[in-house]
Amino acid sequence: MRHKNHINSVRKAIVLATGLFLTISVCGYITGFKSDFFSEPKARAAEEHLMSSSEVMGRLKEKAGLAKDYIYENGFDVSYCFMIDMRLPSGKNRFFVYNLLKDSLEAAGLVTHGKGSENESGTLVFSNAPNSNCTSLGRYKIGSSYNGNFGLSYKLLGMDKTNSRALDRAVVLHSYLGVPKEEVYPASICLSEGCPAVSPAFFAQLKAYMDESQEPILLWIYY
Repeated sequence: MRHKNHINSVRKAIVLATGLFLTISVCGYITGFKSDFFSEPKARAAEEHLMSSSEVMGRLKEKAGLAKDYIYENGFDVSYCFMIDMRLPSGKNRFFVYNLLKDSLEAAGLVTHGKGSENESGTLVFSNAPNSNCTSLGRYKIGSSYNGNFGLSYKLLGMDKTNSRALDRAVVLHSYLGVPKEEVYPASICLSEGCPAVSPAFFAQLKAYMDESQEPILLWIYY
């Protein structure tokens, strides 16, 4: 009888120890996940550099003004251009459709950046290197469409030294279900492998502009 009670005691101890171990492991996993992706330093960096609406529009108008000469000289669509301001956090609208003729903003949406562009400081880094999974800054010519892993996608031709390997890296414009329709700041959105991915709803808007245009539209990613 004593032997049986001893066995039962040992079994209970093992069950309790196993439960405690699993609890500690799960808590450790959750804590580690938050530390990696939602650390306070990154959140503070985003808040410190968050621009006002007037500052965002000022930067957008300045870039659009610079884009006009390039557009006329290189045979791009003269009515619209797409601009992405990577200085803004991913939870804020930072993909802009700009009307060059009216000098005004027409539409805006969320867009991903590459997972390789993330670092501990919370400030984005950029690269044109293969397998870097980084966003590449610079001007892109939006090329032909095709059906890829994410459905309808548009090829991107890098026009600058900073994004000249876009085609080799398969950096394209596409939609992704994981990108929200509306702003989620201070939360962040999902990451890509370097592609500017947008929500399906916003992608449909962009497609309408591209379908109506007789010339390629300029996409400019800047910081």
